Amino acid sequence: MRFVDYVTITVRSGGGGAGCVAFRREKFVPRGGPSGGDGGSGGSVILEGDANVHTLMDLRYNRHHFAPKGAPGEGSRRSGKDGEDLVLRVPPGTTARALDGGAVLGEVRVAGDRLVLVRGGRGGRGNAFFKSSTNQAPRHSQPGEPGQEQRVALELRLLADVGLVGLPNAGKSTLVASVSAAKPRIADYPFTTLVPTPGVVYVEEFSSFVIADIPGIIKGAHRGKGLGLRFLKHIERNSVLLFVIPVTSHDVRKEYDTLLGELSAFDAKILSKPRCIVFSKADLLPEPEREAWLKSRSPLIPDVERVLLCSAVAGYGIDALKRTLWTLVEHEKRERAQPGGRGHGR
Repeated sequence: MRFVDYVTITVRSGGGGAGCVAFRREKFVPRGGPSGGDGGSGGSVILEGDANVHTLMDLRYNRHHFAPKGAPGEGSRRSGKDGEDLVLRVPPGTTARALDGGAVLGEVRVAGDRLVLVRGGRGGRGNAFFKSSTNQAPRHSQPGEPGQEQRVALELRLLADVGLVGLPNAGKSTLVASVSAAKPRIADYPFTTLVPTPGVVYVEEFSSFVIADIPGIIKGAHRGKGLGLRFLKHIERNSVLLFVIPVTSHDVRKEYDTLLGELSAFDAKILSKPRCIVFSKADLLPEPEREAWLKSRSPLIPDVERVLLCSAVAGYGIDALKRTLWTLVEHEKRERAQPGGRGHGR
């Protein structure tokens, strides 16, 4: 399945049905009076978060979404049938923006959230509504309100607990595949990962978190170089950042500073998130030298929560990494839940 995180669609709500002009003329009902019913309201177009939907693929090939109109009113004070709402199911983390003017219409944050893009027109009043002591036989009714139409841009920003950040070929995809059931495409050439790939990591029973492999960042990514701007936005939604640097790096501090620089240039607020570093591809180091290698590199990067060493291929250090990330994710959730904590009230 192809990952689609941006689409433009045209939505139109249904117009309201017209009110009815009618009079009672039954036998034995003298002076029956007006009996025209109200028109039905038109259907709205609504976004709804669905945890089983992971991309905007369905909307990419179906870009026009029109809700049905309301039915007109009838005699005997029968109201017209309302038009059904048209519900578009989208992944949590989807933001809607009007193409004309660029105003943000809202965001679907979690499964079950609903966002009305265009509201259906109200049905018109029938002539029975206008009867009064001074107007016993009104011969007019209201037309229904017209529906609304607008073009909307939908943008998905991946929601994950842990986001992997690293240069191409750092081993992020292999790491995600080893700790979760995700199956990112992996090969021996740069930019293998072309889309963010989320996966669920199970630490123990009832303990899990979502990890996302973000495509490799290169110098200049914040200016759109490589795949930069398209995927840097996904990192904004991660609770914890996991920097992946291979042991083959010639200068781990320089590589780390490059990644920090790109994140900061895109949005400096990203750097306020908890950070952890894992040196990947530990299987390329002789086993007796691994601990000494890690001790010599750790002091070079002092501003992170934890520094670890692992090998996704050999399974070395994977359990320790999962538990460390779980601890950081749970701590971050508690911080957000506290009044005045990070993200509280959002």
